[in-house]
Amino acid sequence: REVNLNTGIVERFLPLSKEYFGEGLARVENQLIQLTWQKGKAFVYDLQTFEVQKTFRYDGEGWGLCHDGKDLFMSNGTSTLFRRNAYTFEEERALTITLRGQPIHHLNELECVGENVYANIWQTDTIIRINKHSGKVTAKIDASDLLTDKQRSELLPGEVLNGIAYDKEAESFYITGK
Repeated sequence: REVNLNTGIVERFLPLSKEYFGEGLARVENQLIQLTWQKGKAFVYDLQTFEVQKTFRYDGEGWGLCHDGKDLFMSNGTSTLFRRNAYTFEEERALTITLRGQPIHHLNELECVGENVYANIWQTDTIIRINKHSGKVTAKIDASDLLTDKQRSELLPGEVLNGIAYDKEAESFYITGK
């Protein structure tokens, strides 16, 4: 869906077939690439029309996806980030993400910013900054103060931090949940 950031109003919406659970989404030029959680398919949409242009296949689950202007980075809930060709979706490299030598598991939603990939850790209030070349975590961000204790107590199971977006012009991050 396309949402007006000033009003929050949904301007366009394309429902995904009920057989798929949509996950990571990344813009590559005039296309959007969307992962499916467990079906091993990535849909490529035209940015203007939202029409499906092609489909890529991949092994395993799809969780997060971001584009750094050249490559795609994909997560699957493990400690591995996959660098993929933005036009063929071929896997080019797998990076184990580590903090002080220990793998970081449950990499979820991703956002590419400069030389880094930001990832939220599923079911936590933690976002990590990853050097996209080495796979080393260079910062941990505690996002727990985004909710008051009262707001947190009203959450239903499964309502967790789950989205990261970066606005280059405003130099701002947007954090969402589900």
